[in-house]
Amino acid sequence: MSDPQHNKEEPVEETFISHLVELRDRIIRAGASVIVVFIGLVYWAPDIFKLLARPLMQNLPADGKMIVTDVTGSFFVPMKVTMLVAFVIALPIVLYQVWAFVAPGLYQHEKKLVGPLVFSSYTLFLCGMAFAYFVVFPTIFRVMAHYNAPLGAEMTTDIDNYLSFVLTMFIAFGVTFEVPIVVVLLARMGVVSIQKLKQIRPYVIVGAFVISAVVTPPDVFSQLILAIPLVILYEAGIIAARLVVGKEQIKNEEPAAE
Repeated sequence: MSDPQHNKEEPVEETFISHLVELRDRIIRAGASVIVVFIGLVYWAPDIFKLLARPLMQNLPADGKMIVTDVTGSFFVPMKVTMLVAFVIALPIVLYQVWAFVAPGLYQHEKKLVGPLVFSSYTLFLCGMAFAYFVVFPTIFRVMAHYNAPLGAEMTTDIDNYLSFVLTMFIAFGVTFEVPIVVVLLARMGVVSIQKLKQIRPYVIVGAFVISAVVTPPDVFSQLILAIPLVILYEAGIIAARLVVGKEQIKNEEPAAE
């Protein structure tokens, strides 16, 4: 006679193993998509790095240049940049694999929300990176060059250090541009009401300047470039939350707030 408890646990174990196998397949597909894009771009790795370094090179003195302090830096740094570009390009495929894995466990209304959420998050992150590249980098490098001129200091940087700085800025502004998504999610899940989001506005403004002071170089212009968009995006998040949450929930919140 077989053990009933064992019979009950066997399907659970099989389901768990099948989930692990599916997760492995999804990870392999996501990684393969990044590798395929990387292989397609690797020939142009030096040109991609030059494009990334253009904001700095345009603000260096006439005889200014970047340096390499590591023996293998001139090879691996462009490869790293190309891999990151490949990841950004292949990110929709990666996100689709994540979606395909978690979708069976979601309710229908959650599935309808995830699609626009993923698309808007990806778009806003790219907008944040573009804002950093076209607006923030030229401004910061121009200000830094202005500070170095009276000192008679030569403005040069190692390509590896430059890559670290650029990645920090890309992540900072990419995450900053996700603020409307975070605000909408908090309001949609009922964690924070629209009225509460308006009430904490002064704290958000102070927090925006604190974050910008930590992330950006120690000059006023660089800090304003991050803090002001952060505040504007928070306000945009409140507006979007009002549209997503709906008028009925907002009416229900107002008596409670009073």
